[in-house]
Amino acid sequence: MSGSISGGRPERVWTAVDDYLEGLFPEDEVLLAAQAAADAAGMPAIQVSPMQGRLLQVLTQAVGARRALEVGTLAGVSTIWIARGLTGPDAHITTLEVEARHAEVARANLARAGLADVVDVRVGPGVDSLAALADEGVQPFDLVFIDADKPSNTAYLQAGLRLSHPGTVIVVDNVVRKGAVADADSTDVRILGSRAVIEAVAADPRLTATVVQTVGSKGYDGFLLIRRRA
Repeated sequence: MSGSISGGRPERVWTAVDDYLEGLFPEDEVLLAAQAAADAAGMPAIQVSPMQGRLLQVLTQAVGARRALEVGTLAGVSTIWIARGLTGPDAHITTLEVEARHAEVARANLARAGLADVVDVRVGPGVDSLAALADEGVQPFDLVFIDADKPSNTAYLQAGLRLSHPGTVIVVDNVVRKGAVADADSTDVRILGSRAVIEAVAADPRLTATVVQTVGSKGYDGFLLIRRRA
């Protein structure tokens, strides 16, 4: 890295590092097309970055996950990363999206990726969809990725735990909020939701967890990484 970059603004350094890493680990045409479809549909640019997507794939592989649950589909970019990390002939991911328009884009992206038979996209409020899964008595999930509206983080976590088993790994994204999660006086509902889910995990003896702070082209944030012990 040149001195002009390393001595510049932190955001510029973070982006330069992501650019370097993404050059070494590039996205393929399927993922590029999925992002292009999201952009064309005017969807918010809040999907996981390529390096974060690779982390989800590696975590899924490390767990040996056969079944995954995602809360917050958007255009299906993170869904593709997770699905590619699943193992076994019966690999499956259920992904939940509140916006029907987003789900339509995601289904097209997943079909283009050859994953239409692997992924079940469900539309509706996340809490309702999670309750329906529980009522159906679905098999427990090996990995859960929560990346939806932040005020509902704790509700999603509790529902995810009901759909998990000992050994399940749960990832809750965007909990650091540019460091604002440390502000005990904040009235921002997204920060309150992040604090609530972290505190709920810290108080639950069944869970082992950590929060990993991240920087990159998407700025400063972080995720809550949880493993259910019992």
